[in-house]
Amino acid sequence: MNTNKRLAAEFFGTFWLVLGGCGTAALAGAGVGTLGISLAFGLTVLTMAYAIGHISGCHLNPAVTLGLWAGGRFQSKDILPYICAQLVGAIAAASVLYLIISCSAKEIGGFAANGFGDSSPGGFGLVSALLTETVMTFFFLLIILGATDERAPKGFAPIAIGLGLALIHLISIPVTNTSVNPARSTSQAIFAGCEALTQLWVFWLAPIVGAVLAGAVYKGLSNK
Repeated sequence: MNTNKRLAAEFFGTFWLVLGGCGTAALAGAGVGTLGISLAFGLTVLTMAYAIGHISGCHLNPAVTLGLWAGGRFQSKDILPYICAQLVGAIAAASVLYLIISCSAKEIGGFAANGFGDSSPGGFGLVSALLTETVMTFFFLLIILGATDERAPKGFAPIAIGLGLALIHLISIPVTNTSVNPARSTSQAIFAGCEALTQLWVFWLAPIVGAVLAGAVYKGLSNK
């Protein structure tokens, strides 16, 4: 597949993830609650996996790209272009959300940003945030790598991945507002303000560590 088409698919896919997931949290969070927000994130990935999975692989997430690389499923030369496309797509979607909220009477508030300490929905600290994001991303990548393995049942990977992401959000929204995706965290932090930006390093470091570890572990598990 043409590289530009793959990058465009990653842009649109990540745009949809942020618009659907973070949009639900920022615009309808009080009405749908944690369950609704969790399902929204899962549904964005599920729908895009069917829509663009055959074009770009539907990573939508720098941690996923790096985890797939660590698992031997992705080429090094494509890592940076994919991450750039994901970041641009996420920021574009956050810009749309910001404009929607700015043109209404609704307050910007936390803008669905990730955080710990005072910025954690449940008041969880730095260690809890690091541990949660690392472990949740680790298992997210195990699900992705397993569901997309050539030996796995065909056609069901998007369902497993989408439901996996929904479950991850159900577990970890109270801790960090759930990242497991540095692009999603970056896009919201830009509009949420100084504190979200100063804490952003956690939501790059922990997901990447968890993803790379999962890639290495699954590679070892799946070798015959």
